[in-house]
Amino acid sequence: MKIWVDADACPVVIKEILFKASRRTRTPMTLVANHHLQVPALSWVTFLQVAPGFDVADNEIIKRMNAGDLIITGDIPLAAEVVEKKGFALNPRGTFYTAENIRQHLNTRDFMDSLRSSGVQTGGPSAMGANEKKDFANQLDQFLQRNAPS
Repeated sequence: MKIWVDADACPVVIKEILFKASRRTRTPMTLVANHHLQVPALSWVTFLQVAPGFDVADNEIIKRMNAGDLIITGDIPLAAEVVEKKGFALNPRGTFYTAENIRQHLNTRDFMDSLRSSGVQTGGPSAMGANEKKDFANQLDQFLQRNAPS
């Protein structure tokens, strides 16, 4: 099992939680982004820089991931592909995307996109608060307790 991070839009505080968890469990982790990122000097944490472009990082994650891997992403279409490949997708606010809920998330995303394209101001997501950070950390810890290498 490996952790893949869609790192372009991943909040710094979430990356820090991931680094701590990876250090504690020695779970292999790769951050994928189209711009350079600093990662801790740990042999099991790597950074993969991809070319700029729409969905380049997402496509690379899908290409390299295996069933059972954990992908950290807020990108719902990427999460849908992860679920289809039998991976686990966790968003930075602590919600797992699953086979049971991914269609609903995609429909909501598409509905909001159609509202925005018709000129409706929908605003963005709220700022990440302490509860979301805690939810993410708790979900990650529970997942790693069940799935991390021993």
